Amino acid sequence: MMVVGIDAHKRTHTAVAVDEQGRRHGVKTVASTTSGHLELVRWAGCLGEHRFAVEDCRHLSRRRERDLLGAGESIVRVPPKLMARMRASARERGKSDPIDAMCVARAAPREEELPTAHLDGPERELGLLVDHRDDLVAERTRAQNRLHWHLHELDPSLELVPGSLDRYVVLTRLSALCAAHQGVVAEIAAELIERVRDTTRRVKELERRIDAVVKGLAPQLLALRGCGSLTAAKIIGETAGVRRFRTPARFARFNGTVPIPVWSANDVRVRLNRGGNRQLNAALHRIAVTQLRGGLGKDYVEKRMKMGNSKTEAIRALRRRLSDEVYRRLITDELHRAAGEPLAALQAA
Repeated sequence: MMVVGIDAHKRTHTAVAVDEQGRRHGVKTVASTTSGHLELVRWAGCLGEHRFAVEDCRHLSRRRERDLLGAGESIVRVPPKLMARMRASARERGKSDPIDAMCVARAAPREEELPTAHLDGPERELGLLVDHRDDLVAERTRAQNRLHWHLHELDPSLELVPGSLDRYVVLTRLSALCAAHQGVVAEIAAELIERVRDTTRRVKELERRIDAVVKGLAPQLLALRGCGSLTAAKIIGETAGVRRFRTPARFARFNGTVPIPVWSANDVRVRLNRGGNRQLNAALHRIAVTQLRGGLGKDYVEKRMKMGNSKTEAIRALRRRLSDEVYRRLITDELHRAAGEPLAALQAA
């Protein structure tokens, strides 16, 4: 079977076909448009039995994957680190689109159980909503920081409660303060207040929409203590389909909760894993910290500390257990959706 590796760029995609021994049989460069993707399908069809291997850069490959899947093709995703490792060990020197595409094609058959591409579902839409909300919150924070300094210049005696600049009643009072002053500083401060107010309104709208979607998409995950709507949405969006992880251990490796063993003679310990998806890891950490206030999470950490773990090590172990629990609940929610249960909340949103 031929493997067609693809190196994706914004304007063009370069494909290289290799056989089972890794020998190159052809190179094709097409435009990154639907017509270019169909041209690539026709070219690959002349090679006989084949499958596509793409570097897992979904901001560049998502549209191509959609077109190829629509044409009935089979696609596996190759992590960038595998392609880079293959390029470092190749005999051909340099870096070019054909070299990168050939490394992608050669890496695909050597790695077992690579994830297969599939059409995006509601998980991606939820992930986009969460990312957009995070961007708006970051923009609001920057505006609030600038507003603080302008308000201090207008009235040094003004005291604001920390975190109160997203409350409408406080913003209204500050607007009246700016109206009582003249000059560029007051003008800029008034503009920043309106920007903060508008951004806050949009953030709240997005939070209500995200909450409605999550309730229909993952009720079991929401039932987990410490997992609110925003945390659940972040987990669902970053996971991008839990069925692509065959075991809880693979999911734990993806989210960075698997500890790394450190052996020294007979002393066997583990250290912090700084790899994996850090957004997903942070969401699991928020759940763990919430559970420390009481319940099974607190009991588990106390038990680990009695066994000789430090509090930090015990919390890492709790995150690892939570990873398995989150995986189980995500699988349950997905099985319920696959059984045909209506997503009324998702459709309403």
